[in-house]
Amino acid sequence: MTAVDRLIEEVDRVVTERPLAVIAVFVLVTAAFAGGVTGIETNAGTDQFTQDIPAQRALDNIDEEFETSIGGSATSAQVIVSDDNVLSRDALIRTLETQQRLESRSTLRVASTSSHADAVARQLDPTAASAAERRDAVAEATPAELRSAIADADATGAIAAQVSVDYNPTAQAADTAIVGITYDLPASATSARVTELQTRSVDVVDSVPGNKAGENAILFGDGVLQSEITALLTDTAIIVFPAALILIVGFLIFSYRDPFDMAIGLSALLMSLLWTFGFMGYAGIPFSNSLVTVFPLLLAVGIDFGIHIVNRYREERATGAGIERSMRTTTDQLLIAFLLVTITTVFGLVSNVASPFDPNRDFGIVAAAGITFTLIIFGVFLPAAKVFSDRWREGLPIPDFGTSALGAGGSRIARVLRVGVDLSRIAPVAVVALLLLGGAVGGAYGTGVDTEFSQEAFFPDQDRLETYDALPEPFAPTEYTFLDVLTLFEEEFEQDFVGSVTLYVDQSVRDDDALELIDRTTRNPPDTFATTDERRAQATSVVTVIEDRASRDPEFAALVERNDRLGNGVPDRNVDEVYDALLDSSAAGQARGYVAADRGSARIDFTIRPGVDNSEAVADVRDLAERTSLEAVPTGDLVVNEAVIDLLTESAIRSLFAAFGLTALFLALSYAYLEGKAVYGFLNLVPVLVTVGLLVGSMRLFDIPLTPINAPILSVSIGLGVDYTVHFVHRFVDEYQAGLPVDEALDVTIGGTGGALTGSMLTTVSGLGVLWLAVIPLLRDFGVLLALGVFYAYLCSILLVPSLVVVWDRYGGVVGLGLDGGLREAGADGGR
Repeated sequence: MTAVDRLIEEVDRVVTERPLAVIAVFVLVTAAFAGGVTGIETNAGTDQFTQDIPAQRALDNIDEEFETSIGGSATSAQVIVSDDNVLSRDALIRTLETQQRLESRSTLRVASTSSHADAVARQLDPTAASAAERRDAVAEATPAELRSAIADADATGAIAAQVSVDYNPTAQAADTAIVGITYDLPASATSARVTELQTRSVDVVDSVPGNKAGENAILFGDGVLQSEITALLTDTAIIVFPAALILIVGFLIFSYRDPFDMAIGLSALLMSLLWTFGFMGYAGIPFSNSLVTVFPLLLAVGIDFGIHIVNRYREERATGAGIERSMRTTTDQLLIAFLLVTITTVFGLVSNVASPFDPNRDFGIVAAAGITFTLIIFGVFLPAAKVFSDRWREGLPIPDFGTSALGAGGSRIARVLRVGVDLSRIAPVAVVALLLLGGAVGGAYGTGVDTEFSQEAFFPDQDRLETYDALPEPFAPTEYTFLDVLTLFEEEFEQDFVGSVTLYVDQSVRDDDALELIDRTTRNPPDTFATTDERRAQATSVVTVIEDRASRDPEFAALVERNDRLGNGVPDRNVDEVYDALLDSSAAGQARGYVAADRGSARIDFTIRPGVDNSEAVADVRDLAERTSLEAVPTGDLVVNEAVIDLLTESAIRSLFAAFGLTALFLALSYAYLEGKAVYGFLNLVPVLVTVGLLVGSMRLFDIPLTPINAPILSVSIGLGVDYTVHFVHRFVDEYQAGLPVDEALDVTIGGTGGALTGSMLTTVSGLGVLWLAVIPLLRDFGVLLALGVFYAYLCSILLVPSLVVVWDRYGGVVGLGLDGGLREAGADGGR
């Protein structure tokens, strides 16, 4: 007797002899795991995918070393104000009143605010130090004084920089403007603290007469964004979980047809989820977007295991066998299949541990633990609960409900399921060739699938939100402002959500040629960069700050000229003296955004032409970093996102091959150990390859991009495919070993296991497919892909495996790999 046989024999003994003790132990363990649920934290958004990327490290350095961060600091925010004319007296007063209330609330920790209204007010009263004084200056100005002040402010460029592109200097009119807010918080401030302050700031903005927060005054910042992305998870759960519960319960009723069996199955599912949640809490693994997908996966495997146990048990009971004997036969057969399914699925999941992304590594760890818990619960607890329930019911006048195996006899399901077996008798070679060709074509077609990674990828579909707005509470989604902000940036300011790339100059810029080298990087720009003329990129750096200051300050201009030996307006000697003068001027704040305080680094921001493909722009700035003689690192959100996409593609392919390699090796060793024939694992692997090929092809066909959320699908699909084929193949092996001819063994297999596979597929596909209702497109796509993966695996097990068995039986012997020559002998010897 092998070690596996001894283990199963021990499970048989405790399940049939001490079921109540087993139930009690599992209840106590569940209570212990439940204690870890309260320790789970939440982590959402894209930051979780950008760790340890050089471009991200450069971005972090910019946040630390410069006063102006790319895309705004995590502790800053903007209020986008709209009006018929944001330069009218009333609108200017409203803007300054908003600034005054924000600055005066000490609990908000607002360090400063800035706006176009500030620029106008300072022209009216240069001594106005506070937003309240500037508001009074605007309120008290005559119409002529106000028009003159706007014209003077416009001459400095302060108006155009902060109002929408519809700004008309002649009419002194624009319909949108941005108010900047800077919070007095350390760089180490938690995201929860930033979110709290920005959320409270929304209420202050709304308190200003004439402001309607979320409509004509939208506060936007990292804290608000993270809060709304987290709310997306909640909204998705509120919409998806009830729908999933209804569908899952409906199909479980169809599959179990017995309230007691269904209660046992549902309690086992709940137990699996609690153990997994508890493990996350105790392990300190935060709940993220990626981990939302773990629980549908656990439901898929748990539902599959539960239906197979009950269905196989009912088959035995139908022969007249008693409770104990029926359950022993069930566990003897199915625990081997469950073990094979679990280990191969874990291989697919653990391959994600090699991912460069923490969320994907967490997904692999949590999902692998969850699948292992599912094996233990459904392999031990559910059989024990079933034995205890049936013994208890025998002595009570409780009527029998559904007791027949799903798909047994001459039911409609049985007739439909026989299609694969019938085809294996008519044209097995054609079936195998057709499905193999379909998988190959799907895989080849799928190599052109798109990749996507950006903050916008986590945003909901606007059309779907509008549809859901009609739902009653609590199903109606939250009001999200970031979609409006995105639209305003694109339409009013002609900016994409991310519209620039940056070079981080990681060297001292105090040498005489430092500014000249920075200036040279803007000459002869690539086609993807916006330009100011035929030979200069539209860029911002300490050089442009110097040029701007020199154009408005004759004394500073003279200093620049004295230190400009080439006569091109760029200082090339006594650079420190130029820096000192610049940082002592009113342009100091702007300069500190492009040169570090110790002058040990600098940055150059390049504007991207509208409509340019992100990957092309990133390739150009990377090439520029290679060509320049400066020690420069390309960075910015676009560069970071593109780096994530590169890693994502590499990681997905690596995980796929790792999962397949580990699965192939394990199945070969397992069948060599259990059945005495290693190559028998081939029957399991061929359908899996077809499943993966069809799934990848479907991604491109349905325009579903590869993202950090759904990247694990490729490796997980191997585990899902093996789940279905192992059940079919293992049952066939048992029947074939018992002495049945191939055709009869296939008949018995499809009549028993085929019904359980069908019930599992219907329940799982509906439960996972309901993610299509999710507000977040990434989760919607994941649900669709996972449901398709299960459906393809089911079709391959029902349609391909019977024909594959027949083809192998006919032609495998030619190369010494026939079904005979090991299996029957192993069965006769009592081997497994």
